[in-house]
Amino acid sequence: MGCCGASNPYDGTPQHAAAMDLINHMKVLGGAATRGELVERWGRAALERAVRAGTIVRLARGRYALAVADKSVRAAATYGGVVSMRSAANLHGWGQRLVPNRPDVTFPRNRRLEPEARRFLVPHWSDLAPEDVERGVTTKRRTLIDCMRNLPLADAVSIADSALRRKDITKNELVRLAFGLRGRGRTRAILVAAMATRQAANAFESTLRAIASTVPGLFVRPQQPVRVERDHVLHPDLIDDRLKIVIEAESFEWHDRKQLAIDCWRYNAFQNLGYQVIRFSWEQVILNAPYVVKVLVRAVRRAHRHANVAQVAAA
Repeated sequence: MGCCGASNPYDGTPQHAAAMDLINHMKVLGGAATRGELVERWGRAALERAVRAGTIVRLARGRYALAVADKSVRAAATYGGVVSMRSAANLHGWGQRLVPNRPDVTFPRNRRLEPEARRFLVPHWSDLAPEDVERGVTTKRRTLIDCMRNLPLADAVSIADSALRRKDITKNELVRLAFGLRGRGRTRAILVAAMATRQAANAFESTLRAIASTVPGLFVRPQQPVRVERDHVLHPDLIDDRLKIVIEAESFEWHDRKQLAIDCWRYNAFQNLGYQVIRFSWEQVILNAPYVVKVLVRAVRRAHRHANVAQVAAA
């Protein structure tokens, strides 16, 4: 079986390995990507092979997603619901922490769902207005409302970031959307909208930032400029300048020997400026948030300890 339950049509050839690398790359990007992002990394031929094989589907002009996107449409049609939440975000071409294996499908509140359906989908109940649905999928606006209101922080932030990055909504529109809500989930939606930024490179970085935001005393910003030499500026994934902490989201998918050398130079440059450099893998961030929190809590304590020592020495 391939990613997200899709059948794997590839054999053991080098093309198979390249196809699996492309799929893993899509996972790091949050399950959705633009044609430009994929062609730049893997080339046009590899993308077209993946589309022909059915492991990646074309959503719209220049937008692609993992094959699970088609699965959500089929599940909703089979049981008479509407593709919503994370699955709708995937169909809109937005990256997210993890694309769900079972699609999110919304049903009217009075709908009785067959027990067996839960084996194939995650049901939600809401009386959607006609203007909230297009071709069996919640609209971008409604999808953002549902995700900001109902999803865990890391999931909601990664989706909101991606919607901004794809220019499907502006920051001001997103904030107005959240403040215009009433009832359950409004406070969470306002928090997500306030945190959302198009500066995060992908869902991996968005998830890491959301986790970092839960650590007391840590205030990180994404992709801020740091001058490491007179003519060289770096942009760490996350930085708390006050505590001199840099946090990097590291993915094996980006690395060859040349990139490894660049990363080593980058790491040393931050260290020489006095930054703590904390690095996390995709698996740690996406699948083991408690570990990430534990490491960052210790980093904050270390930063405060060093600051106290410096103050004493200065006195």
